[in-house]
Amino acid sequence: MNDILASYRESGFARDLGPGRSAAVLVVDVARAYLDDSSPLRAPAEDAIAACAELVATARACAVPVVFTRVVYQRGGADGGLFMRKIPSLKVFEEGSPLADFVDDPRPESGEIVVTKQYASAFFGTSLAASLTASGIDTLYICGLSTSGCVRASATDAMQHGFRPLVVADACGDREPAIHQANLLDLRAKYADVIDLQEALAQLRAVDS
Repeated sequence: MNDILASYRESGFARDLGPGRSAAVLVVDVARAYLDDSSPLRAPAEDAIAACAELVATARACAVPVVFTRVVYQRGGADGGLFMRKIPSLKVFEEGSPLADFVDDPRPESGEIVVTKQYASAFFGTSLAASLTASGIDTLYICGLSTSGCVRASATDAMQHGFRPLVVADACGDREPAIHQANLLDLRAKYADVIDLQEALAQLRAVDS
C-alpha cells in the first residue's frame, strides 16, 4: 500500500489538507445492525466502534461538537428507492427495527445533531451542510461504518461541500480488511486526509489547549 501511495504522490495526488479553524466529529451509522449476529450487515466492527467511542468522548471533553448519522426507512422501504432495491439487506433499517438503533457507545447525547438519511452520504438529501455552515464548522473528523460505503460517500461529499474531511482510519470498519484498506488508500489519494486515532485525539486536545 505504501508503494501505491508513493506512486500517487509522484503523480500529484495525496496532498494533506490538515484541520481548519473549527472542527466537529461526524459519527456515521454506528448501528446495532453491524454487531448483531442475526443481521445480514454483521461486520467485524467491534474495534472500530470502540475507537469511535474514544474519539467521541475526547471530542465532548474538549467541547468539540459531535454529529451522528443514522439510516431510517419507512415501513415497506418506499423511501429507499434504488438503493434499497440494490441492497435488500437495508430492510434492517426500517422504522421500529431494533437493529437500526445506535450501539450503546457511542450514541447521541441530548442537544447533539442527529442526521437521518436514506442514502450513503450524510449530506445527500439532508440539512447537514447547512447545519455545519451555520455553526462555523470547516473540518470533520469522520468515523463509523462502513469504510467503503457511507464513510467514503460522506467524506467525498464533505470535500465537495467545502469541508475538510479527516477520516480516522482505525475508527472506521468494513466487512473485509482488504476492502477497508483499499478504500482508505483511495480516499487519501483523492478526497480526504486519513489519520489514525491517536493523531485525531491529539488534534482534538490541541483545540482545548
